[in-house]
Amino acid sequence: MRILLIAPNCDGEDVGEAWFAFQWASRLALRHEVTLLTYHKRNRTPARQQLNGLRVIEWKEPPLVGRAERLNSMLAPGYLPFYWRARSWIRSALRRGECFDIIHQPVPEAMRYPCPAMGFNIPVIIGPVGGGLRSPPAFAAEEAADPWFVRLRGLDLFRLRHDPLLRRTYEGAACVLGIGSYVEESLRYLRIRRFETMADVAIEHVPLAVDRTGRTGPVRALFVGRLVRTKGVREAVRAVAMCKDLQLTLDIVGDGPDRAYCVALADELGVTDRVQFHGRKPREAIEEFYRAADVFVFPSYREPGGSVVLEAMAHGLPLIVCDRGGPSATVSDACGYKLSVTTPEALSRDVAAALRRLATDKASRLNTGRAAYEHLKKTALWDQKIDRASALYAELASLKPSA
Repeated sequence: MRILLIAPNCDGEDVGEAWFAFQWASRLALRHEVTLLTYHKRNRTPARQQLNGLRVIEWKEPPLVGRAERLNSMLAPGYLPFYWRARSWIRSALRRGECFDIIHQPVPEAMRYPCPAMGFNIPVIIGPVGGGLRSPPAFAAEEAADPWFVRLRGLDLFRLRHDPLLRRTYEGAACVLGIGSYVEESLRYLRIRRFETMADVAIEHVPLAVDRTGRTGPVRALFVGRLVRTKGVREAVRAVAMCKDLQLTLDIVGDGPDRAYCVALADELGVTDRVQFHGRKPREAIEEFYRAADVFVFPSYREPGGSVVLEAMAHGLPLIVCDRGGPSATVSDACGYKLSVTTPEALSRDVAAALRRLATDKASRLNTGRAAYEHLKKTALWDQKIDRASALYAELASLKPSA
């Protein structure tokens, strides 16, 4: 099939969305005739030098864009010129007689970016997309210190209802892929033609299972992620303090604006000997943390996706996550604990209770970790994702496009 893939960020040497887009492009090219529309980011290897077996149309990112990493990731100021460049290229390509069976835009993940491919009488797939989750009211007051551009995310749902370009994107798409069912709820005000759930992340292969049966000593809990309020690191620290009677430690891998608060909290609660902050680590070091851990704690209460949850499952770790957003859609009940979210105090107590059960029942801990490992093998491999996407492409291309 002839696939037009739209991905403003596509870089196999990067992380996050850029890496996911690279996986889509490289793997689809093994099965289909793919044309990729993307940006070449400053000081990065061009996508055309990283990818083989497909055509890459690549524009240089505008000057000054991307200098402030966090601001750029939230607002993507370079997306508007990309939108118009991509739309102009599609129009010209069709005038030249080029044909595409399907257009797919897998990134950006956030639902605040219109697709440049609407209105060309070709089936368009958007996603997997996510976001739009609001913090529970009891948590919102503690997020007041977030930068102004982070708080702008609160406008996303308003824009979905009232921005004509966004409405045209989601109502005109042949299919919207959402990370979880919560995305469909966010889109309830729009006339969506077809909605399917699909995780935004996947893994290339399942590593060898980690044998934890002979381990002794303290149970090691692990958190991996950016240290921002919504990730629930504060609740994890408080939970460890509630389990002082147990042989339990917590390794926190990652950095961010909430680190100073969490360090002070650990000191205040008297658990600095149990909670270790390791900062950002390279991929190889993070792998070692996963292998050394016994339990994965990720009480993020506003998580659209959650790639670290898959990584933890790939290492056979039982999970403690919130029953919201991407982790809730990724994790089955057999993989660990999915906690309801009401208040910071209640979430801290629930994390502590889950930690206590897993720390004091080794058999249950090992069995739950094995269940997480098996669940991942059945649901989260890239080959499985591409199989499903290819079947969807064929189905949609066989239907007569709407005018």
